[in-house]
Amino acid sequence: MRALGIDPVHDTRRTFDGLLEAMSRPGTVHAVPTPADYAVVATLVDHEVTLATDDEMLRDALADQGRFEGAPREEADIVHAREYTGWDVRDCERGSLTEPSDGATVVYRVDALEDTDDGPTLSLSGPGVDGTAPLSVALPEAELSALAAAQSDYPRGVDAVFATEDRVAALPRSVTMEVV
Repeated sequence: MRALGIDPVHDTRRTFDGLLEAMSRPGTVHAVPTPADYAVVATLVDHEVTLATDDEMLRDALADQGRFEGAPREEADIVHAREYTGWDVRDCERGSLTEPSDGATVVYRVDALEDTDDGPTLSLSGPGVDGTAPLSVALPEAELSALAAAQSDYPRGVDAVFATEDRVAALPRSVTMEVV
């Protein structure tokens, strides 16, 4: 993982801790090692997890460690979305009623979180959220609406992680989100 600028022991541990906090408290933003999207993917991917990414450097670094098992975006366990490219998140694996954990985790690389004029604000509610919580994400409104639709069939859905250069926020499939 050093090829990605990530210490395979310390940085993945710090990233895991940040992800755990972000998943348990949806809408909150947490510091992680840089680059955050690579740190998240390196933390989540092992030899049993499939990955869809168009990032050749990430694929090569994981392959060098025997940790890259590629899959189409519609079948992958982890989807790394470097940029919004117009594909539909609703086409990702969303699990089943008996195995909702089979739903994909989508890791979005974004320019900004929290107070941003670069994207719409989400209103979050559900487990881990005290009442409602806002989160601004620098993604097109259409993508966030598609993500909300992908998560609207609980317990089925996708988990989403938004990563800036050094911070993450997460939306587990149990969260209800509305684009405002």
